[in-house]
Amino acid sequence: MNPEYYDDIIIGGGKAGKTLAPALVTDGRKTALVERSLTMIGGGCINIACIPTKTMVASAEVANTVRHSATYGVKANAPIVDLAAVIGRKRSVVHSMREMNLHNLETALGHELIIGVGRFVSPKTIEVTTALDTTRLLTAERFFINTGTRPLIPSLPGLTEAGFLTSESIMELEQLPEHLIVLGSGYIGLEFAQMFQRFGSRVTVIGHSEQILSNQDSDIAIAVQTLLEREGIEFLLKTNVLRVDRVDNATVLQIQVADRSLSLQGSHLLVAIGRAPTTDSLNLAAAGVATDAHGFILVNDRLETNIPGIWALGDINGGLQYTHVSLDDYRIVKANLIDGGNRSTRNRLVPSCLFIDPELAHVGLTETEAQQQGYAIRVAKLDASAIPRAKTLGQTDGLMKAIIDTETSRILGCSLLCHQAGEVISTVQMVMLAQMPYTVLRDGVLTHPTMTEGLNMLFSKF
Repeated sequence: MNPEYYDDIIIGGGKAGKTLAPALVTDGRKTALVERSLTMIGGGCINIACIPTKTMVASAEVANTVRHSATYGVKANAPIVDLAAVIGRKRSVVHSMREMNLHNLETALGHELIIGVGRFVSPKTIEVTTALDTTRLLTAERFFINTGTRPLIPSLPGLTEAGFLTSESIMELEQLPEHLIVLGSGYIGLEFAQMFQRFGSRVTVIGHSEQILSNQDSDIAIAVQTLLEREGIEFLLKTNVLRVDRVDNATVLQIQVADRSLSLQGSHLLVAIGRAPTTDSLNLAAAGVATDAHGFILVNDRLETNIPGIWALGDINGGLQYTHVSLDDYRIVKANLIDGGNRSTRNRLVPSCLFIDPELAHVGLTETEAQQQGYAIRVAKLDASAIPRAKTLGQTDGLMKAIIDTETSRILGCSLLCHQAGEVISTVQMVMLAQMPYTVLRDGVLTHPTMTEGLNMLFSKF
């Protein structure tokens, strides 16, 4: 088989890969992008993660608003959730964004957009089995791996035989689960838990740790759990699942809670314990690329692997699994390889948002992390109910929390559990990036009445 020569080959068209490809072409590089399926054009965010889930979250919020419309003086019948229609809307949004990405890639790459599965046969060569079941041998000076992750499935006795849902397959259900059991109390599990509770399912969340959201301070985690319990979601924490069975039309879990053994029965089981790297088909050993114990590709702060000429971008490199991180990975590579810059991941300030209602957004250190790192800190909290805009909207649940360094008056971290937290956190992040003191937010003239105005009130507590 005669090899085809390229300057650059990108394996996987996630946020970093799909954005890097046109930049390389513009730089005069002969570039190919290998994507395993047309249904994954644009990457996981568009097709199986951020965009479809948040589209469905929006439907769940509408149902909840209708359910409580009388609170606002508007009488309405109880909502009837047509899950098939919800899924149809989700598919429409995903399809439109996928087609836009396909058009952009075809415009930039032409026939160098290759649909197929690539595997290394040497550090400079991959073999691609195309969607047409043909084989192509491609060589390049540089490779960029951006293949993302897939749902992590635990080794539980009976799980495969009993059947289960993942964060992908649950978004294809067209009939509402009667009782959804969610295995996992992190971001993925909680978003689906609230979503399906609001659609009308009974929901039980099982967590292995003693608190949900184990990367958050306990007061924030407890506040989130309290809000979700008020909506009717049940939690079983510090729980081990021993076995899963399918009995008639029910999924039955044998679980251990503390020193008690229990049987939990539901109609459907969602496994949402995390994500695993999509590296198994890459044959990384042939290229000599090193991975960690979980299969994530090891990189330095410039996203270079241990093999010269091979980079790993996005979720696959074991960093924070956010689309905005993958986009910044692209910026780092572009700066270093095209723009003559010198960027790295060092001291990267990354915000996060859990898209429950109200949202939980965070940036910087938690109180626990700040203490562990030896900072002299002060902590301020504000109930969301104190914010005028929250009162007008009837969105008074939650709290704001900030941590500052007493020596520099700079903000070390901030957690916002409130309406529009994902938007408001960006204001805090900009002050942190500019290395300005917290007094900028305390004394700044912010629009009234807005949720961002709550930052005036929060930082006035120091």
